[in-house]
Amino acid sequence: MESMLNKLKSTVTKVTADVTSAVMGNPVTREFEVGRHIASGGPGLCWRIYDGTKKSTKQEVAVFVFDKKMIDKYQKFEKDQIIDSLKRGVQQLTRLRHPRLLTVQHPLEESRDCLAFCTEPVFASLSNVLGQWDNLPSPVPTDIKEYKLFDVETKYGLLQISEGLSFLHSGVKMVHGNLCLENVILNKSGSWKIMGFDFSISAANPSDSEPKYTCKEWDPNLPPLCLPNPEYLAPEYILSVSCDSASDMYSLGVVMHAVFNEGKPVFQVNKHDIFKSFSRQLDQLSTMSSALLNKIPEEVQQHVKMLLSVTPTVRPDADQMTKIPFFDDVGAVTLQYFDSLFQRDNLQKSQFYKGLPKVLPKLPKRVVVHRILPALTSEFVNPDMVPFVLPNVLLIAEECTRDEYIRLILPDLTPVFKQQEPIQASNMILLIFLQKMDLLLTKTPAEDIKSSVLPMVYRALEAPSVQIQELCLNIIPTFANLIDYPSMKNALIPRIKSACLQTSSLAVRVNSLVCLGKILEYLDKWFVIDEILPFLQQIPSREPAVLMGMLGIYKCTFTHKKLGIPKEHLASKSLPHLISLSIDGNLNLNQFNSFMVVIRDMLSRMEAEHKTKLEQLHVMQEQQRSINISNPGNPSEEPKSQPSTGNQIDDIFGGAAVNGKENGSAAPAPAPKPNRMSLTLEEKQRLAKEQEQAAKLRNQQPLAPQAAKQSAASNAQAKDLTSSLLNNMTSLNSLSLANAPRPAPVQGSTMAAFPSPGTMMGPMGAQISNGFNTPMSFQTGGMGMGMRPPGPAHYGAGMATTTSTPNFSAFNQHQGPNKTPDMSALDSLFKPSQPKVTLNQMGPKAPPGTNNTWLQQLGGTPNAQTQMQGAPVPLGGVPGGFGMQANPFFSPQNFSQPAAAASLNQSGVKHSSSVSGDLKDLFG
Repeated sequence: MESMLNKLKSTVTKVTADVTSAVMGNPVTREFEVGRHIASGGPGLCWRIYDGTKKSTKQEVAVFVFDKKMIDKYQKFEKDQIIDSLKRGVQQLTRLRHPRLLTVQHPLEESRDCLAFCTEPVFASLSNVLGQWDNLPSPVPTDIKEYKLFDVETKYGLLQISEGLSFLHSGVKMVHGNLCLENVILNKSGSWKIMGFDFSISAANPSDSEPKYTCKEWDPNLPPLCLPNPEYLAPEYILSVSCDSASDMYSLGVVMHAVFNEGKPVFQVNKHDIFKSFSRQLDQLSTMSSALLNKIPEEVQQHVKMLLSVTPTVRPDADQMTKIPFFDDVGAVTLQYFDSLFQRDNLQKSQFYKGLPKVLPKLPKRVVVHRILPALTSEFVNPDMVPFVLPNVLLIAEECTRDEYIRLILPDLTPVFKQQEPIQASNMILLIFLQKMDLLLTKTPAEDIKSSVLPMVYRALEAPSVQIQELCLNIIPTFANLIDYPSMKNALIPRIKSACLQTSSLAVRVNSLVCLGKILEYLDKWFVIDEILPFLQQIPSREPAVLMGMLGIYKCTFTHKKLGIPKEHLASKSLPHLISLSIDGNLNLNQFNSFMVVIRDMLSRMEAEHKTKLEQLHVMQEQQRSINISNPGNPSEEPKSQPSTGNQIDDIFGGAAVNGKENGSAAPAPAPKPNRMSLTLEEKQRLAKEQEQAAKLRNQQPLAPQAAKQSAASNAQAKDLTSSLLNNMTSLNSLSLANAPRPAPVQGSTMAAFPSPGTMMGPMGAQISNGFNTPMSFQTGGMGMGMRPPGPAHYGAGMATTTSTPNFSAFNQHQGPNKTPDMSALDSLFKPSQPKVTLNQMGPKAPPGTNNTWLQQLGGTPNAQTQMQGAPVPLGGVPGGFGMQANPFFSPQNFSQPAAAASLNQSGVKHSSSVSGDLKDLFG
């Protein structure tokens, strides 16, 4: 490990020293920061290429450096010749300006140790890309070693060189004189640029139609850097010391051959005997075999063969080469159009950008990202072009990794997120971004989402365009899981609610409700109950689609496992609101049925939950009562205060059965508490005789001390219970009819207010138990149990007269079989200290049908009770099943407006033909 660290340290130190020594003292370093060594290029790959930045503007550049140590082996006059040749090439390049020539950013600077100049950012030379790695850093950069040219890059690159030669020959009247792989540079975006004008030749008569060029005779004694690359030179250079523009076309032919042959030229030249080599080459060119060009694409083989012709006049000129069918590739044409965009007007650009999405999938990713993307993002400065450019940029972003998106695309998109002018373009930009919102939220960092993306969504919800609002509401559920909860709670939901209340479009209002229904699962229970459900009651519209949207939100909240509505809210707010909505005249039959299904389900769950709670409370009370009865030894510990109202009512309605076993067995129960008001004179006499007989038995057979103590406690308890019963009945008689609670009827079941004589029988004649006590002498309400009472005799008139005197005589009929009841507990009823009761109070209840204000108010008649007895329903009192088929969120037809009510518009909301369609995503 230590050896590896030392090796890495030495490598870094060496690279730093090389960079420092390469440019030390050069004036270029005053304005530019020099980075790492990335490539090499120029004649003989003598120029080292470094990346760099301008200190003042942070603009990225490439720094070309020639280290004079490379020519230390030469004599001084040879060194001077090399330096002069290199200077001339750079100076010539600096004077020339064309898109196909390498752009110089800073002219040549010379110091004691090096020559240096700066150009546009560079990737590598074509020679490096094709495998010639001379003067490259060690190890060779991975991006160069693994670089492979795509067909579209090769085609367009050769087209670019042809265009550059056309500019030199026609525009400048100049022959390059050394066109080869080393002098073709690939810039950072992948464009091919020409450099290396060290041996360029200007025309002697540039104004004439046929310019003449004069070249120097080949001198083999000069250093190689003072001579052009002979492998790319036309034969006439060497053999006849003549040249013209056709000589550059021969060099282009050799470059095309080398590109398709892994960087190898047509012929290898013996530089020690160059004249002999060219003579042999001339014979081979005259009889060129097809095997020499077998690696070149067929559609361009004949053109390359013509370029390599011995006769200069046969070779195509540069302008003709730019028009051959080989370059009519869709990718090459697209790239060429991008390079000429600055010449186009907005109309031409917009037409081109509209068709670009069809071309982008056909191009390699590297070409798209490094060539097309920069050209597209440069158009963001033109607001009118942004709507045409943006879809293509987002299409490219889909193919990029998250890192590439953040590094290459997001910085240019950030200003576009905030663009609001011109209005028409801004609306189009919003629509485009909304359609790609999942992409933006997936690849954009969280801080940029909060600062740029979500504010744009909020702006769309508040946009004046109904189309934008609808689209925004439709797509919000698709990315709701990507929005952080505070933003959704504090910013998004309030704007959705505001859009629903303030809009004049029915489609927007319905879509708002649908949107809320779809994102409920991302909210917490209490936020929904406190903010969403109360909001539904603020909506003024009563169109069927709006009502069904409100029903859907209620249903989703009610049925969702994470949410749910508490029974208190159901009873006080949800059910009253839903019931009032269900009878709206605009609803059709199916929509009304949907409301009733939800209402019944809510009622059923509310009933079940509350009944369970009451049963649990009842069991707890019975357990406490059993504990008190089993520990009667210390009367002083009993509570001295009067029992609560709930306990009093339990004593009245449950006293006959509370001591029975929960399994419904027929075990003997303790003697019930008799009701003094319900006893006739004959019954009192009979009870008095039984009491005397019991007293005689006690006198004849003395009780054991413990039994006597228990008997005394039982008598005292019976006395207290009797006194409590009388007090309760007195308080019940004093209740006002107006204040009496009216129990809500349950569909399909009725409930008698007071017990009736006789044992309650089930449908098959069996006694019915309540699950806790012995068979009961009174019938409870059906409670959704699906039972039908035997007849009207089991019910009081109407819903029971709670203020009338009940008949408790039926309690006596449920003692153990064949057992004489123990009436000793009634002794206290006949003591002089007890208050007197009139005969009217002790008499039986008034028969049904008598004139009674309570009955008349409730309208309770046997016929009415018969009508209340509905058909048996499943457990819970509601139709079974609350699945997808019964859910209005999955039944879009429930949201269609009835034909008769189609024209109704009570709230002034504009109807939209797309309302039903807008609900399909949520309800379909």
